[in-house]
Amino acid sequence: KNNSLIALHAETGEEIWIHANLRGGARRGVNYWESEDRSDKRILFTMNNYIQAIDAETGESILSFGDNGLVDLKPGLVPRDPATVSRAQSVTPGKVFDNLLILGSAPGEGYLSAPGHVRAYDVVTGERVWTFHTIPQPGEYGYDTWPEEAYRYVGGANVWGELSVDVENEIVYLPTGSPTYDYYGGDRLGDNLFSNSIVALNARTGERIWHFQTIHHDLFDYDLTAAPQLITVNHDGDEIDAVAVAGKSGLLYVFDRVTGEPLWPIEERPVPQSTVPGEVSSPTQPFPTVVPPFAWLEVTADDVNPYLLTDEEREEWTALIDSIETLGRNELYTPLSDEYPTLAPLGANGGANLGHTAADPNRGIVFVYSMNYPSVYPPLEPRSPVVETTDEEENDNPGSGNFNRGSSVEMVEHGRTIYDNTCIACHGADRTGIGMAPSLLGVETRLNFIDFQQLMSTGRGEMPAFPQLEEKDLEGVFSFLGGDPDGSVIELPDGPVVASGGAPGGLLVRRVEGPESIPDYGLPFPEGSGAPDIRYMIEGYGLGHATAFRPPWSTITAYDLNEGSIMWQKPIGSDLQAAQEGAENTGMPVSTRQSMIVTSSGVLFATAKDGKLYAFDVDNGDELWSAELPQNTNSLPSMYEVNGRHYIVINATSGLSWGNGRMNDELREIRPVGEGGYVVFALPESVQEE
Repeated sequence: KNNSLIALHAETGEEIWIHANLRGGARRGVNYWESEDRSDKRILFTMNNYIQAIDAETGESILSFGDNGLVDLKPGLVPRDPATVSRAQSVTPGKVFDNLLILGSAPGEGYLSAPGHVRAYDVVTGERVWTFHTIPQPGEYGYDTWPEEAYRYVGGANVWGELSVDVENEIVYLPTGSPTYDYYGGDRLGDNLFSNSIVALNARTGERIWHFQTIHHDLFDYDLTAAPQLITVNHDGDEIDAVAVAGKSGLLYVFDRVTGEPLWPIEERPVPQSTVPGEVSSPTQPFPTVVPPFAWLEVTADDVNPYLLTDEEREEWTALIDSIETLGRNELYTPLSDEYPTLAPLGANGGANLGHTAADPNRGIVFVYSMNYPSVYPPLEPRSPVVETTDEEENDNPGSGNFNRGSSVEMVEHGRTIYDNTCIACHGADRTGIGMAPSLLGVETRLNFIDFQQLMSTGRGEMPAFPQLEEKDLEGVFSFLGGDPDGSVIELPDGPVVASGGAPGGLLVRRVEGPESIPDYGLPFPEGSGAPDIRYMIEGYGLGHATAFRPPWSTITAYDLNEGSIMWQKPIGSDLQAAQEGAENTGMPVSTRQSMIVTSSGVLFATAKDGKLYAFDVDNGDELWSAELPQNTNSLPSMYEVNGRHYIVINATSGLSWGNGRMNDELREIRPVGEGGYVVFALPESVQEE
């Protein structure tokens, strides 16, 4: 309903109020808080780099929060000047603890993106209460794991995924992501704390209690994003409060949640080394010794998909993998090369991602939803800050950042260049879409620029995020697609609309000030930083190969962490296109943004990209029940209780696609697509009473 926040009656679905036109809001949830006497009830959310609060009873903005209803997220990302920070907003809602809202960020993944410091804000006043520097400042613990001046220009090491809070022990657990740039670290030599770490902080003060770095000097984009799971286990005869952390690497790490001690040894093992000039990769990486992986850690030519590919495609993939194997470029921690392609078995979007963990906490059982989705990376290419042009070319270079925004022709040409480098592989030269990627024709009639900017920043469905693109790049692409970056269409939905647009000024997307970018290079390093001039980069994330390898493409793994063993592992979902060719137990390709919920009665509910909700027996993984949704879901399911009756609600608004393509007439007959919306399930009242 037009980017609206809507309050519904939890038993009937009747609309109570609508706060419309919240364009630019984080798409992965909001937070609820209420005072002890329940007189003050608030919905807290982020939008266009601000925190805002809405009265949960009336739906109206709370203007006493922050500065006339807005808390600016750009200040506090030291040492960055707020005026030069393009994005500080997280794509996830953070966590409420007592009277604090604890927030991560998604500052981008390009060179010189902002640091991902974690902040806590007072939910009533909006005041910033504490900050934890994920990239340490001079004199702080971990500062010596970076070059001396790196804190001035290195970004990332952010929490864009899910925080977890141990309320009793007052500890918040941060799963942090990669430092920037993801695939080359010649400007950030060292282990790079606190990137790719599980960090335990005092939730009231932000002080570090303990940490463990799962990947040193990440060159693989193996962010930690899934929620750390808080469980209680029987370990060597003792009852221990533990925390389990699953990564994109396919590995699960388990710690005493108070002390940070691993429950089982974690070994540092030698890994392949980088040969890219200026790079010094970590000689070892940590591997759990008892807890088995939940995803494949290598693929070979034998893993080329027997389904969905033509014989010619299968031969091409086999030859490519054979050549990569010969070069030894297909191990879990193989750094990218500047000479050869590299195959990452789980890649940028594989393993455990956002929403991909759940637990039966009292029994010590953890569930991991995982994708087998390799990336094939092209060779890294060097970029130099020196631009050599002829007199004729001097003012006619369409590279990043060099256009006059007042010239629509230059803007469109700039956008064409970005499109050709970033979008054309999936959406085609004619913009009609290839495979699972939809047509972009007419996209300007469906999205305004704020919506488009949010989509490109966070991704949606099978489409990954492109946080490395600057605002001027997005303006160019939107113009190339036929849109007007300054245009805005505000329409109010039908229903009980009580407000529109959030707090005054919250819809504005502020222009970022600062130095000009250099074509194919980006922003220059700060003067006197000592960072090397040459950067190495690739286009994209090596994606688009989800079905090049055999199924299963998505699985759920159940761990008994009293023993450190796997109880069961099963594919989740069934791909209709592959099934037509005789495939069984396929799982679903590109199953990002699927998730699970566990009940105390021993049922695991899980969504799948085939547009179904499944119920499994926690103990053995047997399917107990399933239901078709009108469309696929790209959000996490939720459960609630009203008058003793339990409900589960799913957002099913994301279309359907299969295998290597979108829905076709034959598949539509097998699996009709319905009208998207929120779907709520509950047991019959007679059964619930039993």
